[in-house]
Amino acid sequence: MKFFKIFSRDNKLSEDNKKVLDQGLAKSKTGVVEKLTRAIAGKSTVDDEVLDNLEDTLISADVGVETTIEIIDRIKARVQRDKYVKTSELNYILRDEIAQMLADDPVPDLVHSDKTTPYVILVVGVNGVGKTTTIGKLAYLFKQQGLKVYLGAADTFRAAAVEQLQIWADRIGVPIVKQQMGSDPASVAYDTLSSAIKNEADVVLIDTAGRLHNKVGLMNELTKIKNVMKKLLPDAPDDVMLVLDGSTGQNAFEQAKQFSQATDVTSLTITKLDGTARGGVVIGISHQFKIPVRFIGLGEKVTDLQPFNKREFVNALFDNVNLQAK
Repeated sequence: MKFFKIFSRDNKLSEDNKKVLDQGLAKSKTGVVEKLTRAIAGKSTVDDEVLDNLEDTLISADVGVETTIEIIDRIKARVQRDKYVKTSELNYILRDEIAQMLADDPVPDLVHSDKTTPYVILVVGVNGVGKTTTIGKLAYLFKQQGLKVYLGAADTFRAAAVEQLQIWADRIGVPIVKQQMGSDPASVAYDTLSSAIKNEADVVLIDTAGRLHNKVGLMNELTKIKNVMKKLLPDAPDDVMLVLDGSTGQNAFEQAKQFSQATDVTSLTITKLDGTARGGVVIGISHQFKIPVRFIGLGEKVTDLQPFNKREFVNALFDNVNLQAK
């Protein structure tokens, strides 16, 4: 029996992880605090004006129109139910409603089974979002847990992608399977999985090309990769992980839409949140596409890729917002 402590989403983050989370969301939080404070200025209770201002605040934080409207509707329902809601209570209500809206991750923290085959993650996303770097950081995270990791360089469209993945493999000390530039990506995925099975690997991370200029071509390529892997493992891949750059705001929404149409995306990793004030994009994308966020990137260090905990994330984004009427 194999035990994969693949995804660790403890109810409470360690103090070190909380510190990284707080620091990584600092820019997003500053903008939210300032706008929420202005939204309730001079108000003691939540009324239509406060809700209108709150709506503007959430949209400007890139939460997205659809998700923002639902948040406002939920708060309106609570105001109508309770008849009298103080602005000082808005912080708690906002966090509670948002956390409830975020997609839950169906994958347990500890995956264990009688099968001896590896857990396969197919990583997708456009160039420049931090996809290959995310794979390297995931490989490090899994290796730190004592797992045997294999990397597959199936982005054969760009030499830089293979070279970058090789650097990560060397840095972390994990095997990588690659072929010549222009090779069939499905062939690379097949060879990677075959080698991983033969050598009793625990986790396989497969990089893919991120071209969106031809969605049909992308769809066909990803379908072919999945089909050849199923010849070796009928259930592969276990996870199709879409990597998005959180700093791109609404562009990340469009990428999520395109990839969701091209393949069955089962999880999200959202990177570069430390360099942007658009942390709300995590909330909007997860809610709108009903896809769980599995990891978030909060810095350049290899340890700055963190398992996502939705309540800890929402608390970090809105915590210490002093919503008192002034």
